Amino acid sequence: MTITGKESFAQASLDQGDSRRPLRVVSVSLGSAKRNHEVEVEMLGRPLVIERIGVDGDYDKACAMIAQLDGEVAAIGLGGTDLYLVAGKRRYVIEESRRLARSARVTPVVDGSGLKNTLERETIRWLAESGELELAGKKVLLVSAVDRFGMAEAFSEAGCQTIFGDLIFSLGLAVPVRSLRTIRVLAALLLPVLRRLPISVLYPTGSKQETRKPRHARFYHWADIVAGDFHYISRYMPPTMDGKTIITNTTTPDDVTMLRERGVATLVTTTPELEGAPSAPT
Repeated sequence: MTITGKESFAQASLDQGDSRRPLRVVSVSLGSAKRNHEVEVEMLGRPLVIERIGVDGDYDKACAMIAQLDGEVAAIGLGGTDLYLVAGKRRYVIEESRRLARSARVTPVVDGSGLKNTLERETIRWLAESGELELAGKKVLLVSAVDRFGMAEAFSEAGCQTIFGDLIFSLGLAVPVRSLRTIRVLAALLLPVLRRLPISVLYPTGSKQETRKPRHARFYHWADIVAGDFHYISRYMPPTMDGKTIITNTTTPDDVTMLRERGVATLVTTTPELEGAPSAPT
């Protein structure tokens, strides 16, 4: 989803001349630089160089980097944050993310929320309809509904018993939310204020993505399936996850090893690997 810039991605592609010359797409992430990666792939007959650059939580550095890339690359991705938090048909703009996006004046900036609302929603539906994973009646902990509302709706449609962890993991309140209607009401009351907080308060950035702070273990232990953003899941995950299923967006080989060591039985990721690195809407 394009959120800023005067050109569409397609127009930017056309304007870069030789169709065999790779287009450069860069994701600037507030996350750890340890996850940096660069790959070259071909999509729709056009070579792309896709690069992920983490700034270790340095917001000013991210703004400066986006401004520097503006006009030099085909598209810029926002990583380690969303532009919008979503509840039903309402979207709430995160103010610091808006300022990040406005650091680019020409190049389109995207945040992956379109993929979250389509690819992740359809992944849950496919799992249920194909029989690859039994969902009806299963107990699901979705760590944040407003971060992945499409996934939240899909779990409800599949007949899952779902706890939405927005109050638990975002605000530190051990209050499970069990209905999407309640999520919509809470969003209308709280997100107009919360969206103005620094991103680092709302989401693990920088070194926080590499550290573990086990918290609210009883909700993890209650669930058959733990789903949502991997950094949320892993940051608060208890030491033992025997027999659990994880449905998430992006994992590295080290993440997979950690999950296996904690006893996770099944891992489902919703985004493809590009030469061994995850390509994720985060």
